[in-house]
Amino acid sequence: MLEGLVMIPINAPQIGEEEIDAVVKVLRSGVLTHGLGEGPMVKKFEEEFARFVEAKYALAVNSGTAALHMAIIGAGIKHGDEVILPSFTFVATAETVVLAGAKPVFVDIAPENYNISPEKIKKAITRKTKAIVAVDLYGSPADLKPIREIADEYGLKLIEDAAQAHGAVYNGKPVGAYADMACWSFYASKNMTTGEGGMVTTNDKEMAEKLKLLRSHGEKEKYKSILLGHNYRMPEIQAAIGCAQLAKLPVFLAKRRENAERLTEKLGKAKKLQLPTEPKNCRNSWYLYTVRFKGSKSEERNAVVEKLRQNGIGAEVYYVCPIHLMPYYRKFGECRLPETEKASEQVFSLPVHPSVTLEQIDFIGETVLHYVE
Repeated sequence: MLEGLVMIPINAPQIGEEEIDAVVKVLRSGVLTHGLGEGPMVKKFEEEFARFVEAKYALAVNSGTAALHMAIIGAGIKHGDEVILPSFTFVATAETVVLAGAKPVFVDIAPENYNISPEKIKKAITRKTKAIVAVDLYGSPADLKPIREIADEYGLKLIEDAAQAHGAVYNGKPVGAYADMACWSFYASKNMTTGEGGMVTTNDKEMAEKLKLLRSHGEKEKYKSILLGHNYRMPEIQAAIGCAQLAKLPVFLAKRRENAERLTEKLGKAKKLQLPTEPKNCRNSWYLYTVRFKGSKSEERNAVVEKLRQNGIGAEVYYVCPIHLMPYYRKFGECRLPETEKASEQVFSLPVHPSVTLEQIDFIGETVLHYVE
């Protein structure tokens, strides 16, 4: 164990004087929010984020869950519809489908990157299917090109849950390029943060206008609602933090990549582990460095995770219980997802965020090797 070691957390917000100054500036301005969610800092953040992900439009909201819910509603999903999505993800992906009155239809994942399998999507389509949600899990881009082709063939909307994928690249383009809408989270653990917060990006002008209405009570102007909406506005303080974070994001991503590549090098001799990889012409955002215990059950994985924590390494398991096995979601029907269930018993994630030093990465790698091998 490293001398004087404290717990290396799985993720940590990277907050500096720039964020503090940005917040103080907003407080001194007296403009803390805007009735339609279009304050000066929000608009600035939207413009800069849209430029970063190469989207025409960006709508800032108060959480990643709000972004997903707005996208689902914006896509016209309603009671009785079906939406295809993975079960191996955070519950918000399915939760927002249910909040719209629709049925989540869970399909299995590809074992090499834990993202939704395009082959399984096609088999799950019915006359009630209206949309597909693809998740870029752990910051690894989903295989969106074939999914886009399926969506076009069947006239379905394609929503990308990019909550963990800020800075990820698929097929040479920023993630989100193949989707009708992409949803982002700025929760405190993410690659960049506003504390809580989210964003929806799209290249569809008509959709962007609809999302703007949904964000603020369906109002096109104050006190005149033209459709049913919500209060999903982002406050000015969050947007100011977002602008400061976005400026630093390339540096954050470079450090995550350096840490991930070094950890891959350290763990290369671990025959019992499947290490994360990047497909050709893709770049992972390295939100989470997730490894997999080959051929083992959860007891062995859990024992290793506990040993790592005892040694000051904040290893975590995402996601120990797939959504289709959660008590509430079982009512949507039994489904057999062998790759999903196997992954949930075998994966665990290791810290590679920008605060992790190279010395700590070496320590993490050596400690994992010791307990795995």
